Amino acid sequence: MSLYPPRALSAPIAFLDGQSAAIRRGRAEVRTLEKQLVILPDDGETIIWRLDDIRLVPDLAGTDQLALRLTGTGTARLLVANATDINLVRASARRLTDKEPIPNKGRILRWATAAIGSVALIIFVLVPVMADQLARFLPPAGEKALGDATLLQIRRALDETGFSELPFCEDRKGTFALQQIERRLSAQADLPVDLTVHVLDHPMVNAFALPGGHIVFFRGLIEEAETPEEVAAVFAHEMGHVEARDPTRIALRSAGSIGVLGLLFGDFAGGALVLFMTERLIQADYTREAEAAADTYAHDLLLAADLPPNGIASFFERLQASYGDEPEILQHFLSHPEMGDRIAAARAATPAGYEGRPLLTETEWQALRRICDRS
Repeated sequence: MSLYPPRALSAPIAFLDGQSAAIRRGRAEVRTLEKQLVILPDDGETIIWRLDDIRLVPDLAGTDQLALRLTGTGTARLLVANATDINLVRASARRLTDKEPIPNKGRILRWATAAIGSVALIIFVLVPVMADQLARFLPPAGEKALGDATLLQIRRALDETGFSELPFCEDRKGTFALQQIERRLSAQADLPVDLTVHVLDHPMVNAFALPGGHIVFFRGLIEEAETPEEVAAVFAHEMGHVEARDPTRIALRSAGSIGVLGLLFGDFAGGALVLFMTERLIQADYTREAEAAADTYAHDLLLAADLPPNGIASFFERLQASYGDEPEILQHFLSHPEMGDRIAAARAATPAGYEGRPLLTETEWQALRRICDRS
């Protein structure tokens, strides 16, 4: 006699073969030695399920019955309603609640790795190359439209209410003083586009350029500066990026990457992707070469405008002394090359004892610092 004789379920079972809607009645038995559940329909041939391949179908089973299926994609179901039989099946089929085994796991893993590699190639190689090429041929009107759209998106992203746009600072006297700086620098520059200069009412110590000749200052930077020459030095650096069309390349790369990610993850990720693009445009993580080129452009432009290039050095040094070596407030200015190198380069570009011609009167300078006042 076998130590593990078949154990028949005490009550009839109901079996759905997945081919028709008919419920087939019959019997079933557990064969422990063979690790099988044998289904014996009254109207057909025997069906054998391996115990280790049986899984619970919880969405079809209440507390008074079990709904069972085989692993894989089959639609056959076995319904067990007797309490004693339920206990027998649970005791025999120990993997009822295990996760479905993944067929061809190695092949799927290889395909997934290849897919991830392809996406990385598109985002980090193809998109930058295509963006750089497109930036060369984008007409001025298209570049200006791209800048207008990105500036609007940035203003919406930074608005604390979430229902409007971060306001521009437009005090008349302050705007006039800022225009004086722009005129002084632009008279010595030959930019590919006309400049449009904005001040945003935000405490961040930052400035950045956008496609189409937009140069944006934050209120925090103007308030942190101690002289108009420091503002002019930052202004000239951003003009260097405009001259090289760096913001257009950054915007096109970000937009291309977001387009690829949007196709993969769908519109539900749109908000996060827009925030990603906003951060990329504000922080403007240019290459070391692009930053160094913008600094060199700024040094030459400032000297041509009879202004000292070391204004940026004094600004950086004071920020370092006030906020430490690498605080969040300096993220924009800590981009390549390192701050110490940029300070040294600005000092070296300034002739000994050179002060240049005054840029603003004290009254104009104080008006610029109050450009966001609405009183």
